[in-house]
Amino acid sequence: MEMQQFYYDNKIVKKFIYATIVFGVVGMLVGLILAFMFLFPNVTEGISWLSFGRLRPLHTNAVIFAFVGNAMFAGVYYSLQRLLKARMFSDFLSNLNFWGWQLIIVAAAVSLPLGYTSSKEYAELEWPIDIAIALIWVVFGINMIGTMLKRRERHLYVAIWFYIATFITVAVLHIFNSLELPISAMKSYSVYAGVQDALVQWWYGHNAVAFFLTTPFLGLMYYFVPKVANRPVYSYRLSIIHFWSLIFLYIWAGPHHLLYSALPTWAQNLGVVFSVMLIAPSWGGMINGLLTLRGVWDKVRVEPVLKFFVVAMTGYGMATFEGPMLSLKNVNAIAHYTDWIIAHVHVGALAWNGFMAFGIIYWLIPRMSKGTLYSTKLANFHFWIGTLGIILYALPMYVAGFLQASMWKQFNPDGTLTYGNFLETVTQIIPMYWMRAVGGTLYLAGMLVLVYNIVQTVRNSDAIEDELAEAPALEEISTKRKRGEKYHTWLERRPIQMAILATVAILIGGIIQIVPTIMVKSNIPTIASVKPYTPLELEGRDLYIREGCVSCHSQSVRPFRSEVERYGPQAKAGEFVYDHPFLWGSKRTGPDLQRVGQKYNDNWHFNHFWSPQSISAGSIMPGYKWLFDNKPMDVSMTEKKMKAMATLGVPYTEEQIANGQKDLRAQAIKIEESLKNDPDFVKSYEESKKKAEARGEKFVPMNEREIVALIAYMQRLGTDIKVKDNK
Repeated sequence: MEMQQFYYDNKIVKKFIYATIVFGVVGMLVGLILAFMFLFPNVTEGISWLSFGRLRPLHTNAVIFAFVGNAMFAGVYYSLQRLLKARMFSDFLSNLNFWGWQLIIVAAAVSLPLGYTSSKEYAELEWPIDIAIALIWVVFGINMIGTMLKRRERHLYVAIWFYIATFITVAVLHIFNSLELPISAMKSYSVYAGVQDALVQWWYGHNAVAFFLTTPFLGLMYYFVPKVANRPVYSYRLSIIHFWSLIFLYIWAGPHHLLYSALPTWAQNLGVVFSVMLIAPSWGGMINGLLTLRGVWDKVRVEPVLKFFVVAMTGYGMATFEGPMLSLKNVNAIAHYTDWIIAHVHVGALAWNGFMAFGIIYWLIPRMSKGTLYSTKLANFHFWIGTLGIILYALPMYVAGFLQASMWKQFNPDGTLTYGNFLETVTQIIPMYWMRAVGGTLYLAGMLVLVYNIVQTVRNSDAIEDELAEAPALEEISTKRKRGEKYHTWLERRPIQMAILATVAILIGGIIQIVPTIMVKSNIPTIASVKPYTPLELEGRDLYIREGCVSCHSQSVRPFRSEVERYGPQAKAGEFVYDHPFLWGSKRTGPDLQRVGQKYNDNWHFNHFWSPQSISAGSIMPGYKWLFDNKPMDVSMTEKKMKAMATLGVPYTEEQIANGQKDLRAQAIKIEESLKNDPDFVKSYEESKKKAEARGEKFVPMNEREIVALIAYMQRLGTDIKVKDNK
């Protein structure tokens, strides 16, 4: 049998590993800064691009797409070549994949703090970057499929099945969730509205977790755990059941993020049913991974890489048990909008993704550099300090979540809320936020230990070069063997057919849930009193999106006695038909705002945005002083925005669009006049006017500043629905 010589591309793996380490430090550091912002809300006071609302999506994007994404690419590029006994299809595509992905990350790191955001969770990046993501993702897919087609190994190992499903599903999710109508180079509106936008977003959001944070790492688990342990996968049959059931069931589960919302009940119930079913394949994967270590647990005691893998798989098991439990309506009623969800997410991210990535890095770098790890003791120290960090992060957040839920729902004997002031809950959980910050600090410290250990390992080893390998050319399978093989064995040597079947499996759930919600009008009953936003309110809503207010405030009242008493009537589907995008939120660090309109006067909002603590003692909301700057609000695109909304179905008339600027100014002047009812406002306003004139600056009237538009939007919220008492 003639052997063919070739080289594995280790340099591309090295690049992705180095990027993983750099962005791991950056993403975790931003996360730690955000944790301390809960304790010192005005630590970056007056600096718009360092505010919590703008940094929060930077943290999630940096950790998910920069840290975990680069780790995924590193693991896939390393394992795929060896499983297929072939160099990657194209060195050019490999490098385009690497540099394109890093440029996307840099674009995110610049645009998000500047306030360019779609506000959709895990999909905040604006439309030009969305297009770049799609293109680079296709480059990755072509390179991967091309390598499969030129492989020297007939059988497609189980890890490759997960890589195929990841590529296809992420592409489908990203493209359909990112359908938006551009207004300018960095501004767009989602083509979906309200309830439909919420469903599509959480179809994407839940499955971004499933197919970006889970399936590729399951593939890496199936490659690296047996490799490091030097044991075969526990059960081949279980891996088949695990793969197909997981990718089929996962895609249905998105609606469990929208329980008790205005989403049609049938869609909510479908999400619950499939979420509960998910526990079986998820735990099947965890069990397959852990049982692969049977007979080598003594090795786990001394090998830090295996320690990381064991805790990673255990964290995956915990998170995938908790996920289905959280999708049960009675549990969701307690957990949703609380810090319990923050704990749940971080058990998965810090343990499963973080520890898998650390284990892979510690194992790959010495092998590719033909050396040994600089310090096993430091790696073990990283493991223990990281594990302690996860515990100190997660446990306080669970306690905070339970405390929030119980306080929000408590009533006095006379039927009034025991804790009517939302801030009473916030002040009670500050100690838990301190503990979280300590846990995050320990986890980041572990990451810095890894940086030192890897730098020293590389310094003391050979330069990482391409690796010489040899394998026989792919041989045709005999007719006799073909006759005797089972269907899945036949499928395992046909990547295109497997990709097609995986596509069908993931499309079924999405089509059944999304198409009826968009096409069948009875799912979204309209309400005659709900009118489009005025031009000023539309501009204010865009400012609300720009500042990331949706990170801390929900706009969806659930049908619970406690919420109706606290906020007002429950949310109705017809209220959101003009909302592009929807802004229901997923966390209540502050109170729900769906019914806040006309609850307070304009001066209250004005002073609250300037200094929340002056209005609400103990508030952890930062001030937004840049909204008050002596510069005119940019209303140059108001007409274009209204035209775009009209294109998307919002019933603006041509006359309303033509008079947009005039109507905007009239409403702004009305709000300024309202603000002058406060003598303190008049006094400070006149003083600032004199100071500007003394400096020779042009004084911008209050009615032309951004704060007025945001007040207009706040005062509009919930006022289309008749409420007996919204005080």
